Amino acid sequence: MRTTVTLDPDVVAALQRVARQRGTSFKAVLNDAVRRGLGSEPTRRRYRTPSRDMGIRPEFDVDKAVALAAADEDAEIVRKLAHRK
Repeated sequence: MRTTVTLDPDVVAALQRVARQRGTSFKAVLNDAVRRGLGSEPTRRRYRTPSRDMGIRPEFDVDKAVALAAADEDAEIVRKLAHRK
């Protein structure tokens, strides 16, 4: 349906800013804002990130693995700096 409304300049600027950020039309942003304001927001399917078992045993301490990786990285940096002399 086509209708004419008068919007305050600050509202127009805000809608235009959101339209640019989203890469959508002014009309789509305006309709979305009105729907939200009326409490009839379109329902969207909630995205669920699938999880996978990494196979880490409960007795395995991940913190120690991270510390070992950090130590290896530090040793490699020191080695590279030593070769720059």
